[in-house]
Amino acid sequence: MEKQIKLTVFTPAYNRKELLARSFEAMKRQSCQDFIWTIVDDGSRDGTEEQVKLWLKEELPFELRYIEKENGGLHTAYNTAIADCDTELLMCVDSDDYLPDDAVERILRFWAENGSEEYAGIVGLDYDLQGHVIGDPLPNQKSVNLIDLLVGRYPLVNGDRKNVVRTALYKKVAPMKVYPGEKNFNPHYMHLRISRKYDFLVMNENLCFVDYQPQGMTASIWKQYASSPKSFAQTRRLYLSFPDTPLKFRIRHSIHYVSSCILAGTFKNCLKRSPRPVLCFVCIPFGFMLSRYIKWKVR
Repeated sequence: MEKQIKLTVFTPAYNRKELLARSFEAMKRQSCQDFIWTIVDDGSRDGTEEQVKLWLKEELPFELRYIEKENGGLHTAYNTAIADCDTELLMCVDSDDYLPDDAVERILRFWAENGSEEYAGIVGLDYDLQGHVIGDPLPNQKSVNLIDLLVGRYPLVNGDRKNVVRTALYKKVAPMKVYPGEKNFNPHYMHLRISRKYDFLVMNENLCFVDYQPQGMTASIWKQYASSPKSFAQTRRLYLSFPDTPLKFRIRHSIHYVSSCILAGTFKNCLKRSPRPVLCFVCIPFGFMLSRYIKWKVR
């Protein structure tokens, strides 16, 4: 009987040929090879296709899939990977990051021992290349809700996370909407939508080594605000729809929501579409100031 593969690791790639080779070596070093590695090529022009096709000719200990698509940003790569995925679990490892040598083995063992349809999946830790956790460990409990992490319901819990998600739940919230010309819709939007109904099992272990690149998404937030305002407005609407959030959280994201609507040219419908129209009305002056500051930052 053929062994059923339960985990797909997908890597979105855009002009990261050299860094992708590091990820490939890490995949080959995995102590457990019962996984699929799916590379979603988001319109690379640096020879990524030729490199991956050479790997496909090798006799690999794991299944390698390669999908080409037009450049559309990280969220569209997620859409593609989710549509293709046929395993129980799916996790994203960026092209500039890589797995610890036993990550797949630990994830599969942890899920076999603790996982069920009661949970959305697993949330673990990201580490820097020096072996230090990025931010803080997760709360010392069986499961957490990602919305609670976002709004600050746990003290002193900051930093990056690695999510391993049940594919069936991803398919319920995907595909993410594509706004023409916008490439910075954060896929964490889907994780938060899933978290409205499900908690994630806590795995306070290193699931990924993260190597931030100067041109990466995390290093250009002001440009992202300016270039993808409709995407950010949609994200802020989701944030503002969460019940019982701290006032500081609601005010901050109301200001950002108004600002994004101004930058997107959709201000006339701003209050009508807001889950918290009164607060957004109060925050309009601050939203205007923030939009002007963003324009100044990216001038």
